[in-house]
Amino acid sequence: MKVIAIGNITKPVTPEQRQQIMPKEVPATLQLYLDGKIEQFFFRQDKPGVIFLMNAESVEQARATVEAMPLVTEGFAQYDVIPVGPLAPLGLLIQGK
Repeated sequence: MKVIAIGNITKPVTPEQRQQIMPKEVPATLQLYLDGKIEQFFFRQDKPGVIFLMNAESVEQARATVEAMPLVTEGFAQYDVIPVGPLAPLGLLIQGK
């Protein structure tokens, strides 16, 4: 199933904290991408954070995956996890209904 995970920064990260945590966060994100768990990732333009389009067996699995990320385990971020799927009403258009 496809899941969108919207990351929100919950407390500011100081420059010193950023230097300690980002060398763990970036490789963790890239490994999830290489493992096929994150299909696409985007930087939020409205506020600090990221958005992942994920492949998961369930919403719970996707939630567990992002909750294991370093920024989350260190208390700096949290994710809203939303299941998504095809726009079903479009099928009515191509079936002539």
